[in-house]
Amino acid sequence: MTNMIPRPEYPRPNFNRDEWLNLNGQWNFEFDDHNIGLREEWYVKHDYQQEITVPYAFQSKLSGIHTNEFHDVVWYERTFMIPEKWQGKQINLHFGAVDYRAAVWVNGKFVTSHEGGHTSFFTDITDTLIEGLNRVVVRVEDVSTDLEQPRGKQYWEEESEGIFYTRTTGIWQTVWLEPVNHSFIERVKLTPNIDTGEVTVECFIQNRSEKQELEIEIYSQDLVVAKESCKVNLVQRKNKQVVLLKDFERGNGKLWSPEQPFLYTIKLCLNVENEIVDKVESYFGMRKISINDGKIELNNKPYYMKLVLDQGYYPASLLTAPTDEDLKRDIELTKEMGFNGVRKHQKVEEPRYLYWADHLGILVWGEMANSHTFTDKAIKRISSEWQEAIERDYNHPSIVAWVPINESWGVPRLKRDRRQANHLVSMYYLTKSLDQSRLVISNDGWEHTVSDVLTIHDYEGEKQVLKERYSKLDNTLQFTPADRFLFVPGFQYHGEPIMVSEFGGIAYQKSEWQGWGYTSASNDQDFIERYYHVVSSLLESPLVQGFCYTQITDVEQEINGLLTYDRKPKVDLSIIREINEGKKLTFTVKD
Repeated sequence: MTNMIPRPEYPRPNFNRDEWLNLNGQWNFEFDDHNIGLREEWYVKHDYQQEITVPYAFQSKLSGIHTNEFHDVVWYERTFMIPEKWQGKQINLHFGAVDYRAAVWVNGKFVTSHEGGHTSFFTDITDTLIEGLNRVVVRVEDVSTDLEQPRGKQYWEEESEGIFYTRTTGIWQTVWLEPVNHSFIERVKLTPNIDTGEVTVECFIQNRSEKQELEIEIYSQDLVVAKESCKVNLVQRKNKQVVLLKDFERGNGKLWSPEQPFLYTIKLCLNVENEIVDKVESYFGMRKISINDGKIELNNKPYYMKLVLDQGYYPASLLTAPTDEDLKRDIELTKEMGFNGVRKHQKVEEPRYLYWADHLGILVWGEMANSHTFTDKAIKRISSEWQEAIERDYNHPSIVAWVPINESWGVPRLKRDRRQANHLVSMYYLTKSLDQSRLVISNDGWEHTVSDVLTIHDYEGEKQVLKERYSKLDNTLQFTPADRFLFVPGFQYHGEPIMVSEFGGIAYQKSEWQGWGYTSASNDQDFIERYYHVVSSLLESPLVQGFCYTQITDVEQEINGLLTYDRKPKVDLSIIREINEGKKLTFTVKD
């Protein structure tokens, strides 16, 4: 990794500028177990004793360090040069994600801080730069045992066990520099409306000035289907335009779906008296997810979601994919098995994954990494980071649902503590206030409050039990998964679509990894038969409108994947596909 830049691809592919500089690679590194770095001003000068390969966390093999020991404060340092052609530009320093709390200095001057382990941030470092070699220092605090942090599956013990895995501390997504003018387009929010053939374009512009004009061009492949311009709003940072697509007006508009993931290109140009100030290219899909008469619909037609649980872990690099190709391959394998979507579990996935989901065609349920205790601080942390995640990923057509809470994590006393129930309700409506275009699941698995879908976690392995449970509504509503009611007291079923959003989890060891699952198979035919029984029972249900199988790959001590941890199929994937497609297959288990 020392002779090449790891993860060299552009890290923000749905908001693209031509010029940027990747800062991944070798950084100086230091553990600060006695928390003396601030007092000794390591951000000014320090003799770092280790090196680390960014963007891989020190717990991972690819980082070059690879230890599970607790180190709650760590420091990074590297130098960089600003390209000559960037002179006179504003230089923004970007971080894809840093887990959990980061402070950043450039040339000894503090430039920004950020809290939240899964979301991106940037800052203007122009005034701190000097001629020649510049120095960036990052201090990261990630308390290994802090259950108030939104941490998802990251375990608070040194060694993984049960459903919890190795922690991620520090920089785990790309660090990069970007030149812009003083006035620039900070972000864009794109909301399609397939019923009217329009897309709402909301541009947020930094440092607006008089005589600025925003030009919008939208392409269907090489064909221009919309072209508009407007004066920049000097009062508000947001400039909003509702743009009609000409191909929809003529009845030739193209929709996005997993089967046909068509994407429109949008080009934004900020001008002052015909001089270009900023140019950005993005894309969007004309896609609608909705509920009509108790049915989930995609683009106004009933759609059966066949999802697989995807935790986004990798053997050598944990939460960070080793390469961009690994992200793409995960989606290709998912589709090869006949799934049309994934539930990203307890991880806000990186933008490159969502880019491939948009382009290859896969539905995504976006889920927040949860905390594991209920306090005022935990509420503040999760609600703040969740808002950042929704804002960052809003434009991805692949995302069709948001899941702020899973299995009552962080709210364990919902039956007895009204505050916790109120928190669930507030997270639902907070999400809806930021995004009305997607489904929101209040508490995936059980103990729902207000929710667009009734989702149930059910690891029953017997087909007849599952068939009976989901044959009649009364049977389903009386089910208590993990001895939990499907609704919190005071809330009840109002005809929401029903999905079994975790099931299966069949353990089958096909590698050196050993571990557990919810049921277990002894050979290929046994595994296929067990998979057939649980999937077919849901496909045959008159009530269930979709499922999410646990899970796509083995993860650390869990061996309940359809693939091994290193992405090798356990059985012929065409058989998995046929079962997912509902083909009536029979199998005989060999002795």
